[in-house]
Amino acid sequence: MHHGIGFIQDLAVVMALAGVVTVLFHRLKQPVVLGYIVAGVIIGPYTPPFQLIHEEQTIQTLGELGVVFLMFSLGLEFSLRKLFKVGATAIVAALSEIVLMLWIGYAIGNAFGWSPMDSLFLGAILAISSTTIIVKALSDLGLKRESFAQLVFGILIVEDILGIAMLVLLTGIAQTGQLSAGLAAVTLGKLLLFMTVSLLVGVLLVPRALNYVARTGSNEMMLVSVLGFCFGFCLLVVKLDYSIALGAFLIGAIMAESRHLHRIEHLIAPLRDAFSAIFFVTIGLMLNPAVILDYGWPIAVITFAVIVGKIVSCGLGAFLSGQDGRTSMRVGMTVSQIGEFSFIIATLGLTLKVTSGFLYPIAVAVSALTTLTTPYLIRVADPLTRRIANAMPATLSNAFGMYGQWLRSLIAARGEPTLISMTRRIVVQIGVNLALVAAIFLVVSYSAPHSGRLLAHWLDEEPLQRVVQWSVALVVSLPFLVAVYRKTKSLALLLAEVSVLPTAAGRFTSALRHAIADLVPIVSMIGVFLLVAALSGSILPPTGLLVAVLVCAALLLTLVWRWCVKIHASMQIALRETFDERPDP
Repeated sequence: MHHGIGFIQDLAVVMALAGVVTVLFHRLKQPVVLGYIVAGVIIGPYTPPFQLIHEEQTIQTLGELGVVFLMFSLGLEFSLRKLFKVGATAIVAALSEIVLMLWIGYAIGNAFGWSPMDSLFLGAILAISSTTIIVKALSDLGLKRESFAQLVFGILIVEDILGIAMLVLLTGIAQTGQLSAGLAAVTLGKLLLFMTVSLLVGVLLVPRALNYVARTGSNEMMLVSVLGFCFGFCLLVVKLDYSIALGAFLIGAIMAESRHLHRIEHLIAPLRDAFSAIFFVTIGLMLNPAVILDYGWPIAVITFAVIVGKIVSCGLGAFLSGQDGRTSMRVGMTVSQIGEFSFIIATLGLTLKVTSGFLYPIAVAVSALTTLTTPYLIRVADPLTRRIANAMPATLSNAFGMYGQWLRSLIAARGEPTLISMTRRIVVQIGVNLALVAAIFLVVSYSAPHSGRLLAHWLDEEPLQRVVQWSVALVVSLPFLVAVYRKTKSLALLLAEVSVLPTAAGRFTSALRHAIADLVPIVSMIGVFLLVAALSGSILPPTGLLVAVLVCAALLLTLVWRWCVKIHASMQIALRETFDERPDP
């Protein structure tokens, strides 16, 4: 009972002081996020005369729930339909920003004599802009509907994806102490496979389940169901050795495709606000003001580097991809800060015990300073653009203008050739189906020790157990393997039609086209078999039994071919219907 009273007392102190400080910050027209951090500093263990919080670890645990709800909310804002509409500008700008800021952060860390791991984490901390702060600033300034703001949101979507990849890579580096090109490729490949399969399966299942729950009309049932999906998926992700932040983000992105998105956001908002407030308060709890004073010079240098580096990198990336100077400057000014994702990366370094204690308060201080400057930078973007344009030599100004016009006209005039469009669509479909096949065999391989213990009651010999396990994976994969074959056949027919011309082949045109159309799918399926065999090496049957399994599978396929085609077509239709649905207003 005493423990419970102590926790209630601590929670009361946190929420009461956070409420008072944030009201004050709101009156001063400053971001409330800074108010939460200041509240954490006031009640933290480093602020005299006495400590107001006694069960700090419990508050930290509640703060971790804040990370879950923050990333879940980011996922809800990350609609896959929005991703499909994100142009090359957002991708180029986000990539240029992240690459340059990673390099700048690492270089600054080296210049100050910090360890390689501290320098690497510093670069990652500086790479990602704050979605929360940007959305709040644009809303307060009434600019959310502006065209440059939509471009900024596209950049933030790409950054969120790359930020998740960075979390995974940083975890791998921290655990192994190094990162080779091969390990990076494998890590990113696994991450891409997991994200692709999770999004596809989730979009097929979760929105339909939520539609069923929504028919009850009960907000309570809807909220409990949403939280059940959220924490259940997060648990699955943690069991697979990925971060809980990744799970929360992915399940949010999946639920973003539900036509009840606005209702979900309305129900989650109070929980998100409460727990994210605790999260930002816990940031303040870990902030030692003395460390900030000791590292005042690095904080000033890093703050300057964040503002200038992001304006240059993101603005230049937007300009090079075809935006005009005014839009590029407004984009660069808007994203020139760090925030919640940087705190998550900094916390990861502390949790894994690979970064120094001073890095976290430096990240918080830089975030606070850049958050303060964001609204002012957005306001001065247009005047600064005009001053630069007036000061720029006419020849250079005309050259920049002609470049932008040329690139935009090139994109508009080029269009997209039908052949390229068809080829790209077929290749994407082949890749998606291969990802599903790979995931099925990996899941069966991963669960082999558990299923082996069950099969041991009926089959004593391990080779026979592997036959059953591999056969189950193969049968479940049949609809997707059939789809891969059919899509490869379509691609081969298309390439044969284009590459074999009657003017060159003469009377052999038809024979050559048929040969290409028949051989390419066969060779491709051999490659698919080798891929599957490599992924499922732990459950691959001995050669003799494997041949028997493949022969039986071929006979089974002749009977269920049409059923496999029908099942796959139904899944495609269901996926298309989900993307075509519009959220309720």
